[in-house]
Amino acid sequence: MIRYDRSRRRFAIALAAMAGFVDAVGFLSADGYFVSFMSGNTTRLGVDLGTDVVRAVTPAFLIAGFVAGVTSGALLSIRAGRYRKPAVLTLVAALLLAGATARALGVPVAMLAALVMAMGAINNTFQRDGEVAIGLTYMTGALVKLGQGLAGWLAGRKDTGWLSWAALWGGLLSGAVLGAMAQDRMPMACLWIAGCWATAMVGVALRLPAES
Repeated sequence: MIRYDRSRRRFAIALAAMAGFVDAVGFLSADGYFVSFMSGNTTRLGVDLGTDVVRAVTPAFLIAGFVAGVTSGALLSIRAGRYRKPAVLTLVAALLLAGATARALGVPVAMLAALVMAMGAINNTFQRDGEVAIGLTYMTGALVKLGQGLAGWLAGRKDTGWLSWAALWGGLLSGAVLGAMAQDRMPMACLWIAGCWATAMVGVALRLPAES
């Protein structure tokens, strides 16, 4: 996060907020399972395998869908080259709009499949040397870096990079709040909002300065 310029940091925060929005909608639609937080789903999978094997189908399905989304996004990013960001986000937008369509048609399984694949794919947006540089759908690593940076600041270092990690976490939290409100108040519209949000991010990605 701290290695990127200000425009890309803001872009990452906006994407994290979108991920939080979608994950809140998915969480409320999937009986407490997640469409972006696979650590939580893995724990649920273990609990379900140990207590009620039939229920384990849901977290297993979501984890497999997430991996499929990551794989699809990674393949697309390799082929897109310098246009990786807009290409990946176009895929994310298409999946979110597909999820909105599935909800409108009353097919919740297809909706969740589209959402979890979108959240997997979006993590290919920021890469360095072929690896994820900023995780947009999971914040454990960001909070660790926030704590480490805060410790350095309290110890007298001038580095304020921890503020960027705090902002990224705040973006996901803010998006989750908005997603929960949207799901509660206008459930048939919230995924269309997410799809339009992702489409707008494609335009932002195209306007970002070229990376070295």
